[in-house]
Order: sequence, then C-alpha cells, then structure tokens
Amino acid sequence: MTASLRSPNVMKRMMKTHVIRSLLLLALLQPAHLEARRLRGGRAQPRRAQPLPQPRDGAEVTESFPLDFTAVEGNVDSFMAQVKNLAQSLYPCSAQKLDQDMKLRFLGNVSVTCNDGTPAGYYLRESKGSKRWLVFLEGGWYCFSKENCDSRYETMRRLMSSTKWPQTKTGTGILSPQPEENPHWWNANMVFVPYCSSDVWSGASPKTDQSGYAFMGSLIIREVVKELLAQGLDTAKLLLLAGSSAGGTGVLLSVDRVAEQLEELGHTNVQVRGLSDSGWFLDNKQYRCTDCSDTISCAPTEAIRRGIRYWNGVVPERCREAHEGEEWNCFFGYKLYPTLTSPVFVVQWLFDEAQLTVDNVHLTGQPMQEGQWRYIQNLGNELRSTLKDVPAMFAPACLSHEVITRSYWMDIQVKGTSLPRALQCWDRSFHDDGRSKSPPKGCPVHLMDSCPWPHCNPTCPTIRDQYTGQEMNVVQFLMHMGFDVQKMAQQQGMEPGKLLGMLSSGS
Repeated sequence: MTASLRSPNVMKRMMKTHVIRSLLLLALLQPAHLEARRLRGGRAQPRRAQPLPQPRDGAEVTESFPLDFTAVEGNVDSFMAQVKNLAQSLYPCSAQKLDQDMKLRFLGNVSVTCNDGTPAGYYLRESKGSKRWLVFLEGGWYCFSKENCDSRYETMRRLMSSTKWPQTKTGTGILSPQPEENPHWWNANMVFVPYCSSDVWSGASPKTDQSGYAFMGSLIIREVVKELLAQGLDTAKLLLLAGSSAGGTGVLLSVDRVAEQLEELGHTNVQVRGLSDSGWFLDNKQYRCTDCSDTISCAPTEAIRRGIRYWNGVVPERCREAHEGEEWNCFFGYKLYPTLTSPVFVVQWLFDEAQLTVDNVHLTGQPMQEGQWRYIQNLGNELRSTLKDVPAMFAPACLSHEVITRSYWMDIQVKGTSLPRALQCWDRSFHDDGRSKSPPKGCPVHLMDSCPWPHCNPTCPTIRDQYTGQEMNVVQFLMHMGFDVQKMAQQQGMEPGKLLGMLSSGS
C-alpha cells in the first residue's frame, strides 16, 4: 500500500464514498413506504414520523432509521452516526433498542436549587457522533411576591420543585430525535432544562426566611453548562441556547453570559447562538388597567420591576449599563436585543396570546368590542415595528403562543418558508469559524407576515371553538370574534367577497 493511501484523510474519503454508494444501493432495494404529503390550506405539508409497527405473535420488530444525506455536506460525524443506526436496523440480532428519551440528571452542586430548595437538574440525550448541542430552557410565567409565589406553589408545584419530575422526557419539535419531525437538529445532543426558579431564568438568590424561596435561574444555567462540558460539550462546535415563553426571554438574558462562561473556561472553539421563541414581550400600555395583584393581571413593566428586586435578578452587563437604575428594561426583547453580541434567531407570533393576556385582552368566545379589535391589530403593528431590524427572525400573523417544541412546528410557513427551513438557512449563514455571511440565494432568514389580522396566514395552528371544540377556518374565527366583514370592506374600499377571499388566502 502506498504512503498516500495510508493517509488518514484519503482513507476517510474513500470509506465515505464507499459507504454512500452502498447505502444508496440499499435505499433502492428498500420497499417504498413513505406516506404522501398531506395538503392543508393549499400547501404541501412535511412528512410526519410514523409509529413503529407493533409485533405480532412474538415477532421481533426492527427499528427504522431514515437517512439525512444533507449531513454529509458539513458533518461527517453526524453522517457516520446515521450509518451506525442503519447498520443496527439491518442486523437486529446484534442491535439493542436505542433509547431516544432524555434522562434526568440532578446538578452535582446541591447549593443550586429550585424555588423550594429541592435539587435543580436537566434532561440529557447524548448523540456521540454530533458536535452540536441544543440546550432548551422551559417556560412557564413567573411569580414576584411571597403571596403569588405561595399560590403558584399550590397550583403549579412542578414549576417550583423537582420532587415529582419524571425520570425521562420525550423530545418533540426541535427536541425530537426523529428526522421527519426535526430535519435539521434531530441528531444533536439534546438538553431540556426544567423551569423551577420562577424568575425568568434571571435570579441569583438562595432561599431565605424572608422570601421563603430560592430564585436561582441564572445559576442553574451556569451549572448545567459547566456539567455538560464533562459530557462532551468541551469538544462541541456549536451550542444553541433555545427556549420558549419565559425560557425565550431567558435565552435573551443568558446567551452572552453562556458565551462568556465558555470563553473564560478556555472553550473558545464552541460557537454560542440563541433561539428565542415567544419571549419577545412588549412593555406597552394595557388595554384595561388593573391592580397588580397577580401575574396574569399585572402590567408587564410593574411585574418585572417587583420581580427583579424579589429575585435579585441578573441582566446582561451591556444592557445593565444602558439602563442603569431601570434594569427591568432588559427583560423586553426590543430593548435588550441591540445590546447583545451573540447571534440570536427570534421566533414570535405577531398576536401572542400571553402578551394579550397580560394586556388584559381576554378572548372568551364572545364578540369583541371594537376597541379590543383595534388593540389587537395595533399589537401586531407594534411587534412588526420592533422586529423589523432583527436580521434573523420568523414572525407569523397568528394568535398563538410557543412553537418550537410543538409537533406541528414544521407546518407553519411565512412567505412559503417553514420555520425549520429558516433555521437551516440561518445555520448556513455562518462560516465554520462562526463569522456571519450572506445566506445562500433562495434561503431566507428574515420572515415576517404583512397581512394585518390574527390568523390571516392559512398555515397558522388550528383554532377551535372553546365551547364546541369544533375547528374554525380564519373567516369563521374572525366572525366568531365579532369581526364585521361589511364594515371592514367598506373601510378598505373593496367588495366584502374580495375581502373574504383575501382573508382565506392570507394575502
């Protein structure tokens, strides 16, 4: 054998070429089994993961592992992991059932706890062949006083205590290990960090007799990252810090701090980025002002003012300097985002249900007052305005809350592009060293609906009548909420039929 053939790089290329040819041949020999794409709203929908067939009469059922050949473009390790999975499926006698659930681990540092002093922790599913890590921060509102924290402890204890956390958790949406549900991130190392600090992931105070609770959200993130380094994060290429709702706000508050932590520990090879879902809240004036007695009725600004003191909340240094003495501003995305140095992709419904709730617009199924309808439309306009200069974002004109861990997350589209596709385009807009570059042509990363009404996008999540349970299309929904088609068409200077057509098509 010549010296050139003994070169590891040459041998690796030869092996990869041989494996690809072999797998293509195997793929051609496999029976066709993929279900035709469903149609919804006139758009072709992505394939859904199908349940494995159940064994009959004691027969053994082998696993099935779809292959993602796009992984070969930039991640040989990921591709080889797929080869291993396929080999196991082809040779069931030697294969062990792959456990795809995330497993619970409590933090080794027992001084970092949930609200009630029980150990904080995280769920982990390792993917040995992957250099990519996804750390997800759970959402779930917050509490900002002894009284409403006591109430939260009675009604939502799992968000304040780890006492009854299950031993495993199944990932969905961007945390799913199934390529059909999660085409770009399915093979990453997955970490789910339960929310048990009630402080929008910002607190840094231990339990005291006065407060009765610990608020250690920022410390939990720090300890999780520290422990993951020993699990393989130290050799990672990319860490994506993701989160939904309060977890989405937590991403904005924490992404730079995580990047700084890794840099201080000498792990400069790990690129850190953020993915904030439904955490871009506005500090706008409520539709109807009420007393700040609980989390739901309290105006966002007042709730955070009280909370940041109660939690001993920590905000990013650059934002703190920009808003010294009024650090509560740093909990609102449009004020915090310009101070960040790490790349962040923002996902935000233009008509976010949680935002409407704290603004005291309650959709009860009864016809709306005209003032409520105008308030909702203005909310969409305000969100568009605050997001227009965010280079990487996905903002559908839907009435909803949270999306990236929903099983239907692939169905939502803005201007013909799905959210997973937009995230893949964003991933491709970085050089190997983490520097930004222009995304490939036809691969958009700034996607925002321009239609002005809730659910004017036909790919929005299904709406159901809260009393009958029946599904509604967008026209039925708007009429259900008291939308006057005749009046609106007259204001727009068009025929009612044309307006209905525009609403149905999402134009």
